[in-house]
Amino acid sequence: MKTDEKTLRADRFLRACRGEPVDTTPIWIMRQAGRYLPEYRRTRAKAGDFLALCKTPDLACEVTIQPVDVVGVDAAIIFSDILIPLEAMGVPLTFSDGEGPRLEPVRTADQVAKLRVPVADEACGFLMEAIRLTVRGLDGRVPLIGFGGAPWTMLSYAVEGKTSKAFLDSRRMLFEAPALAHALLEKITATTIDYLQAQVRAGARALQLFDSWAGALGPEEFRTFALPYVKRIVEALRPSGVPFIYFCNEGSTLLADAATAGADVMGIDYRVPLDDARATVERAAGRPVTLQGNLDPVALFAPLPEIERRVADVLRRAGERHVFNLGHGIQPPTPPVKAIALVEMVHRLGRRG
Repeated sequence: MKTDEKTLRADRFLRACRGEPVDTTPIWIMRQAGRYLPEYRRTRAKAGDFLALCKTPDLACEVTIQPVDVVGVDAAIIFSDILIPLEAMGVPLTFSDGEGPRLEPVRTADQVAKLRVPVADEACGFLMEAIRLTVRGLDGRVPLIGFGGAPWTMLSYAVEGKTSKAFLDSRRMLFEAPALAHALLEKITATTIDYLQAQVRAGARALQLFDSWAGALGPEEFRTFALPYVKRIVEALRPSGVPFIYFCNEGSTLLADAATAGADVMGIDYRVPLDDARATVERAAGRPVTLQGNLDPVALFAPLPEIERRVADVLRRAGERHVFNLGHGIQPPTPPVKAIALVEMVHRLGRRG
């Protein structure tokens, strides 16, 4: 890669987040360091299990950099899991293949009172070391994204004790014991702010807040139990100067409210066309906003000409303030050649001037 091309790639993602001119649309892929890559599977085997991989800095660094080298994305995102801070707060956490995360449910006032607000540099020092190692390993080729889970999403995991479809226990808490829900959200928010600030100090140059289960909430509950805490996090991280991305998954009916959180970039899932999302987001925010997204991850199983058609459609609808991504995480059976082809298509079709 020529020197000027290296410079353009190094700056492309951050410039797009800030709404500055870019040579072509940048792209990264949610869950880009994952099971679809054979390189990841080999590294995971060294660790033994998922949580050990998250907590072993040199291995977490290794899998973070793999998609930069193999797929050609314009940003890396640190390899970790959104539930790591809950464990640091005192919620026992395990992972098992085929079942996902398991946590000890937090459902009573006594349990909430016992939760601590940890110092991230101490409780999650392994992650900060992984970030430092990754920044050195990337050597300026692309920026590193840090991330955390949005408070409502974290509450849902803590209360349910696992991934859920109905979110009955967590949603019940909002209606039956709202004061308890707010007490838990307060602790999660304070933890998340320190956790993200520590990632920036360690070298993250952008942040994404994943609200994976925002779509489980109705508009009133979102405005009461999710949005105020997201706003608080965005405001607390603003002095860091790094771009902030808010991904409100399954949130097409919540976009107008979500846009008021103050994020620099709004991540959009695949359920709403980007031109419609832009109209809603910028009207609510009262300013231009960079959008991130939003190709359906399953579209990568289509033949290459169909993928290219869909990529072109996303680019056309997105306009210029755009970071290309999937509308959710890449699926494990996805052939790596399709991810590589996707990056090439975005860079070719998204070229400016």
